[in-house]
Amino acid sequence: MEIPEGVEYPPVMPNSAVPFTTLEQLQPNQLADCFALLVRKQPGTTRTGRPYFTCQFRDARRVLPAQIWQESPWLADCDKEWHEGLALRLRVKLTVHEHYGPQLDIHDWRRPTEADVQAGCEPRLLIEASRFPVEAMWSELIELVTKEIASEPLRRLVLELLAAWRIRLVELPASDGRFHPFRGGWLEHTLSLLRTALGLTDHYLRHYAGIEPTLDRDLVAAGAVLHDVGRAAEWEPGPTGSPRPTVPGRLFGHLMLGRDLVRSAALRQGDVPGPLREKLEHLILSHLVLPEWGSPRLPLIPEVLIIHHADDLDAKLEMYLRCLSRDTGGGDATARDGTLNRPLLKATDWPSVLEPPAAP
Repeated sequence: MEIPEGVEYPPVMPNSAVPFTTLEQLQPNQLADCFALLVRKQPGTTRTGRPYFTCQFRDARRVLPAQIWQESPWLADCDKEWHEGLALRLRVKLTVHEHYGPQLDIHDWRRPTEADVQAGCEPRLLIEASRFPVEAMWSELIELVTKEIASEPLRRLVLELLAAWRIRLVELPASDGRFHPFRGGWLEHTLSLLRTALGLTDHYLRHYAGIEPTLDRDLVAAGAVLHDVGRAAEWEPGPTGSPRPTVPGRLFGHLMLGRDLVRSAALRQGDVPGPLREKLEHLILSHLVLPEWGSPRLPLIPEVLIIHHADDLDAKLEMYLRCLSRDTGGGDATARDGTLNRPLLKATDWPSVLEPPAAP
């Protein structure tokens, strides 16, 4: 990508006639002020050896790229003053490149004033977060664990692990860019999964009443809560909304770390029966089911199937509905979603394929 011709960078920040908007609402060719968080700054050089930076800015609902070329008056500022995690007030124009899609042309910038901060120009408010209040979700999770896990040793194990890692678990996303990729996403996903897994277990306990061995409802509930507890050791919250991997996270990944957290806590506690602990460890290691999805072991107990399918359903539904709810383009389908690897249908009404078209 080479430097675009004819781009001007007038220092126009004081012009009060320029409207203020959000990145989500910014329209093509619109000049507007907005608050944004710098989440990526990558230096590079053109084929002719001229320096530039590839940046990404975000607010709570949209992420957009910006190229800072050598001709830009902001090249030195980007190099010396801008850093990932910095909140800025920007004056921008949104352009749509034929090959590279939407791009921000930065016309001016400043660090936020106190008034800007009061209006929302601070990193925490520019990072996407769960729609649901964290404290309410956490309270419901603790209440469900306390109510639904009948085994006292298993219930205490789950509650103590949640308490020990609470600071990270309420902040982390459920995944890095795929499903529930926002602050509080781990908690939202885990709570939803627990509700679904308990409902499925109760259904199949009724459906297979009298069949032995029966499903272990306590194991399903504990597995739903702890299936991804290893994220708390794999990641730490980052300043841009994306989690930063820890060294153990890089070495082992969340499945192995989750198994280790559960094993260590259970052995310290001392009253969780060995076979129950090992079934819970197996559930954590195998709930992804397929080796190509990252599962190191194939599932050998039926409780894993409930967790796996409830987990996959909750993740996929969030991805589908986020894609559909945020698409702003025209036509019958969304733009192709890079994570889902497909466009999704938006149209709600169309002529039946069985009916011949009307004559012109």
